[in-house]
Amino acid sequence: MAKNSSRSRMANEINASSMADIAFLLLIFFLVTTTIDVDKGILVKLPPWSDEKPDIQKLATRNVFSVLVNANNQLLVRGEPATLDDLRERAKEFIINPSKREDLAERPTKAIISLKNDRGTNYETYLEVYNELMGAYNELWDEEARKTHGVPYSEDLPFAWRKDIKGKIPMVLSEAESTSFGEEN
Repeated sequence: MAKNSSRSRMANEINASSMADIAFLLLIFFLVTTTIDVDKGILVKLPPWSDEKPDIQKLATRNVFSVLVNANNQLLVRGEPATLDDLRERAKEFIINPSKREDLAERPTKAIISLKNDRGTNYETYLEVYNELMGAYNELWDEEARKTHGVPYSEDLPFAWRKDIKGKIPMVLSEAESTSFGEEN
């Protein structure tokens, strides 16, 4: 039997001294090149927390624009069936009340939009309704900016002008707690 020489044993070994360096470089490469998804949502300013009981006041029903979305994704606006297509215009008319009707808001500063949905409502429908209501306010702010300052409403508008416009037409959107699936009260 032939003895293995030390040279033949060394020829069979693999030099793994730089494997840790390669693995570390690959790890850094994948960490740098990987994108991380950021959750996106609806930006809503919540009221500050308070331990005091809220002051419950009786609101005039003429100042409340109630929007109910049931489990079948159907809209009920101020007690009447409605479609998503006319929601924005109805909300704008309610807030501004250009013809001074008795059944619409007294003035824009008293207008409240109340949104209530069912737990069975599709999230997509909820977002579409919310977008239409926000779109109504955005269009009203734009119209006011063009009327008073001659420019469209945007984030580039001076802060004082935006504050003045939102003071004239404040966005008051109240979201009630969802009802149980199929409950439409």
